[in-house]
Amino acid sequence: MNRQPVVALESTIIAHGMPYPENVETALAVEQIIRDCGATPRTLGILDGEVVVGLTPDQIEQLATRPGVWKCCERDIPLAIARRADAALTAGASISVAARAGIDVFVTGGIGAVGPTASHDFDISADLPAIAEYRVLTVCAGAKAFMDIPATLEWLETHRVPVGVWQADDFPLFFSRGSGFSTGWNIPSAAEAAAVFQARPSGGVLVAVPLPEADALPEEVARAAIATALADAQSSGIHGKSLTPFLLTRIKELTMGRSLTANIALIRNNARIGAGIAKALCA
Repeated sequence: MNRQPVVALESTIIAHGMPYPENVETALAVEQIIRDCGATPRTLGILDGEVVVGLTPDQIEQLATRPGVWKCCERDIPLAIARRADAALTAGASISVAARAGIDVFVTGGIGAVGPTASHDFDISADLPAIAEYRVLTVCAGAKAFMDIPATLEWLETHRVPVGVWQADDFPLFFSRGSGFSTGWNIPSAAEAAAVFQARPSGGVLVAVPLPEADALPEEVARAAIATALADAQSSGIHGKSLTPFLLTRIKELTMGRSLTANIALIRNNARIGAGIAKALCA
């Protein structure tokens, strides 16, 4: 257990998830929210082949503006180190680094999950096995909204991952508050989330936090934009690591920027919840 509450943060949202300068502004604001809540933020990344646990503001700016920054999943970390690359870490890669650094709580926006075409291309994000394997509690706003939510929840159940929803029954749909699917665990408090994590002998816990009502996209608006963006990706032959950045950008265009507003709001909200759980773990 950490003596002081610490919260790990990913860097893909900085290099690949948001446009500049909103990416830097959001990253620094999220760190400040965590400090204001009484915990210490540690944004994770790779610079010149060195894994950094706690990027400085200047280093965050570098990841946001340098050309050719890798999008690095856990599999790619050794190659990034060997080639002395600059790399932003995905949620799964961040979880693995957080576990090795002894950080119990990780906050992200939305996790990668079972992809919408997984039934024929086996597209399952490496975020999921990282959540199942490493003893880290992950706070998110659910899976990215264009993922297959029921299949994702089934995968997590099969791999014995406790999945709770923060003070709600419906698993969130990233930009929207509810997906229509329940996990059966409504988390009433940071203390209970911490107690469940402490009672788990190995592996992680997933805490899904619906974003505030005032910032959420109506579900029908989100689903319509997602359907159009997925069709555009398919017709353009976009897949693999390029798919998520393409979809986020296209959904932003289709919603006239409302999805970016929701994305910023949800990561800020997740930071508050994550800091509270980190403090409860140290109580």
